[in-house]
Amino acid sequence: MKKFVMAALGGTLAGAVLTTQVAGPLVAQSAERNTSVYEQLDLFGDVFERVRAQYVSEVDEADLIEAAINGMLSSLDPHSSYLAPDDAADMRVQTRGSFGGLGIEVTQEEGFVKVVSPMDGTPADEAGVEAGDFITHVDGESLLGMTLDQAVDLMRGPVGSEIIITVVREGEEEPFDISIIRDTIKLTAATARAVGNTVVLRVTTFNDQTYPNMSEGLARVVEELGGMENVEGFVLDLRNNPGGLLNQAISVSDAFLEEGEIVSTRGRNPAESDRANARPGDLAEGKPMVVLINGGSASASEIVAGALQDHRRAIVVGTKSFGKGSVQTVMPLRGDGAMRLTTARYYTPSGRSIQALGVSPDIVVEQPRRAPDAEDENAEAPRRRTEADLRGSLNNDSLTEDEIRQIEEEREAAAEAAQLREDDFQLSYAVDLLKGLSTIASAE
Repeated sequence: MKKFVMAALGGTLAGAVLTTQVAGPLVAQSAERNTSVYEQLDLFGDVFERVRAQYVSEVDEADLIEAAINGMLSSLDPHSSYLAPDDAADMRVQTRGSFGGLGIEVTQEEGFVKVVSPMDGTPADEAGVEAGDFITHVDGESLLGMTLDQAVDLMRGPVGSEIIITVVREGEEEPFDISIIRDTIKLTAATARAVGNTVVLRVTTFNDQTYPNMSEGLARVVEELGGMENVEGFVLDLRNNPGGLLNQAISVSDAFLEEGEIVSTRGRNPAESDRANARPGDLAEGKPMVVLINGGSASASEIVAGALQDHRRAIVVGTKSFGKGSVQTVMPLRGDGAMRLTTARYYTPSGRSIQALGVSPDIVVEQPRRAPDAEDENAEAPRRRTEADLRGSLNNDSLTEDEIRQIEEEREAAAEAAQLREDDFQLSYAVDLLKGLSTIASAE
């Protein structure tokens, strides 16, 4: 026993001695770092004073400080930035779903402004802007060398005014111009419709209205179809959805999961890590699901797609998503400004980070690009005459009127499916997939 006590004491004394020996250099290092920081702040003050006093023309001190703050934040990553009071107010309005502008979500990549996605029904979408486009000029002025906020400011303007952006697009040999008329952007966060017996839920952004819009639309369409027993499945369309509020992504994921982790966030301090879990209740009542994604699906969209994919609740169809796996926290600052700072990375239930990698679809389905003269090519072909069109042709006496009506309805549905394949091949693929799954399930 005495030997054990002595060993324990010896360990304690050794630890104490070790601490005493190491503490000195650590304190010295900390002091050196503090001295270095103060020296750098003095350097900043010196540069600021010289610019203010000796620059070739008079400068605004507030603009200098704001530019310095924004430079510090934007040097961290493409998503951290300073928000001046007007920008902070605009961002607060955007989360409520109505704002002025072009209707595009942009980021910065190697000094160039890249379109994450155009928003459905907005001026940019209608003008033909696509996810992955690089915007090089605005009204002839180059964006190279500008910060992202400066480029966005250049694209802003009065509602009804014209803007011409120069775009570089993969697959196109030369840059080209797109004319857009600025408008007030009123986003419907989520819509629902029936395609045959499939419920298609289109989610365009994640703002305060996303989950309410989606759940109300889902209930309405299911009722129109005569109840859940008539529903073959659900398509959750997240294509060109640039993301938005994290809590809404969690709510949408939770809507289709009975249990389990939805997403976890891990920051610099392990104690500040967080995890969101699903609660019982599936709005789709276990019906098969397909999630549609593409290169314009980012951030919150990737959280939803990753959660439903990892839980094998849905088949993910389309092309690889954008790959934004970081969380930004907006922190209010004095003077009504704000700071948007990357504070964490998020992880899907299986523990994978999608930062820079994106969500890979279970089934890769490309959306065919339309040729410029696609409308002429798709002009309705002349209808071919059939036996039934011939004068005096015999009736089919082997079928009842109800059977004939059913055949005609099936033909109409087949024609609608063919048109959908022409209009939106990825959505058509998803609907056909669900139809096949429903047929297999009913045969079991």
